[in-house]
Amino acid sequence: MLSTIMGYYDKGKIQLVETPKVNEKTKVMVTFLEDEKVESTIKKRIPGAFKGKISIPDDFNEPLIDFKDYM
Repeated sequence: MLSTIMGYYDKGKIQLVETPKVNEKTKVMVTFLEDEKVESTIKKRIPGAFKGKISIPDDFNEPLIDFKDYM
């Protein structure tokens, strides 16, 4: 079973935010996330950024010619 639990590493110790659902000795893998990279990849959404760039053809709801044999 795989599970992910958020935690923090500070001064050589790992503090978990929640208690894992494991009752016996289990192998673990620790991945360190760098806050700077995570925050820099998130860009602010600009409402209306695609206005005028996207159009829907008038025959959008018409049956496709490729599927004519299946109708």
